[in-house]
Amino acid sequence: MAQIDDRIAAAAFHRLVDHLRMRADAQNVDLMGLAGFCRNCLGDWLSEASEGALTRDQAREAVYGMPQSEWKARHQGEATPEQLARMEASLALNERLRADAARPKTNDGKPPE
Repeated sequence: MAQIDDRIAAAAFHRLVDHLRMRADAQNVDLMGLAGFCRNCLGDWLSEASEGALTRDQAREAVYGMPQSEWKARHQGEATPEQLARMEASLALNERLRADAARPKTNDGKPPE
């Protein structure tokens, strides 16, 4: 598998954050339902990667470009039952995929029988 240079990864991350700031119409619940992550996840991952340099709130503010509460007041609508159901199904899929990835693999990449 090809490795991604940290400088390139950082540039791509900044571009993703800029894109998500521009697309405030893309609701977190829809991102979660489709891809299993959202702005909050990015902020949480940023906080974890900072090894204590950024609190969760500081990292989320860095992703949102403003305090999360302000972004929610400006841009977040009420989630529909359908959106919430898609999000829950997507979160369950994340858990299954993580569990599969954690299982030992044989030389051919398949789980042992």
